[in-house]
Amino acid sequence: MIVVATADFELYHEAVSLLRDRGVAFTTVDPGADLPDEASVVVAAPDDPVVDADADVERVTAAAAAEARRAVDEALAHLRAGGGRTVVGVDPGTRPGIAVLSGETVVAAFHVPLGDAVETVHREVADAVDPLVRIGDGARLHGARLVDDLDDVTVELVDETGTTPYLGTGARGMGDVLAAVNIARLEGERVDSRDIEPTTGELQRIKDRSRRVSTDDRTIDDALARQVAVGDLTIEEALDAHREG
Repeated sequence: MIVVATADFELYHEAVSLLRDRGVAFTTVDPGADLPDEASVVVAAPDDPVVDADADVERVTAAAAAEARRAVDEALAHLRAGGGRTVVGVDPGTRPGIAVLSGETVVAAFHVPLGDAVETVHREVADAVDPLVRIGDGARLHGARLVDDLDDVTVELVDETGTTPYLGTGARGMGDVLAAVNIARLEGERVDSRDIEPTTGELQRIKDRSRRVSTDDRTIDDALARQVAVGDLTIEEALDAHREG
């Protein structure tokens, strides 16, 4: 776990904000206070008291709030290096939930548009040794696109049945991310690609959407809808092709 232990208020605020934005598990203590047993890296200013000098923890320092991002990145790199294999869980959909685990520790979480998902995964595994990406088998068309685009990392397809938890009051919007955490912890079947033939219902939903977003009450045909379904065209590109045809 990452611990923020600094008397520098601006550094404290910036580091905590960055860690929250990344969805990282962390805690805070006063400089010089005892660290929790699960602590593995401490973010502090250079002149903050040494924290648990005998503890087996890494100390990452930042001289000012402007260096907080670099310090947080270093802390995460240390956490991943010492915590076990990096596993990324992905709950596919139009806005996939993405969770990055180092061993059993969740070190980052994201909820991004589908078009940003592959870049997000690549960025999170860039420095990892033998990373593994586990993708849920729901949202077939979106999942297939992710599997095909992540052709440079090891990918497993996971049965995502029961991975989305019950969400209580105040947890709205967290379901996809929490499902991604659960997916990351389940063994799956290694895959290199996933060929999916869109169903009639899936094609109809894409055609209906094309009519809603068009400016001229236009509906694309089955052939263009199939290209949208497999990720070869966006809705807008399909509408342009339909106009030109």
